[in-house]
Amino acid sequence: MGQRLGTGERQRYASELAGLWSGLSTTLGRLEAIAADSLEQLDDGALEELPGLQYALHRAGELAVGIEPPPGAESAHAELAAALAEARDATGEVIEALETAGPAAAASLVHEWRGALFRVRLARYRLRPQPEPLPAEREEPREGVSRTALAATVLVFAGTVAFTGGAILAAWPLWALGLVLVAAGFLLYRP
Repeated sequence: MGQRLGTGERQRYASELAGLWSGLSTTLGRLEAIAADSLEQLDDGALEELPGLQYALHRAGELAVGIEPPPGAESAHAELAAALAEARDATGEVIEALETAGPAAAASLVHEWRGALFRVRLARYRLRPQPEPLPAEREEPREGVSRTALAATVLVFAGTVAFTGGAILAAWPLWALGLVLVAAGFLLYRP
């Protein structure tokens, strides 16, 4: 049994994305941690770390552009490349605001920055490998009515008549028999 058309290409693509993501996940984690902290409390170490993290986003964006997506994944892959560029630019804006106007100015950019970082993760989520659909097991429609369906219908009908008759005549044994027959009809037939 040979590989299906495009399976090798999809595996290659998934492997290249995994390589891209292995370096990028640490970068995103660190950027998200810095963005979660109050920018007003940033120390010089975090401020010195941001340009390196921005460059890592830039490098990941260039790697993403160099990966050829398989058919059907082009738009999601383009979304990943665009999200990386947006995250890189938003990080640059935060760095510039911190350096020129201070933490208060950078704090106004935090929500947009977090959104750009989240968009990268969302784009990656949309690129996750989709499981191959299982071939549907089709059951051939049968001609006519099955015997169990017919027997269940008769039991339910007889039970309804017995229940109604028992209720009208106030004969509880007939009423109980009707309930038993209806329950037996429902238990007999399982679609």
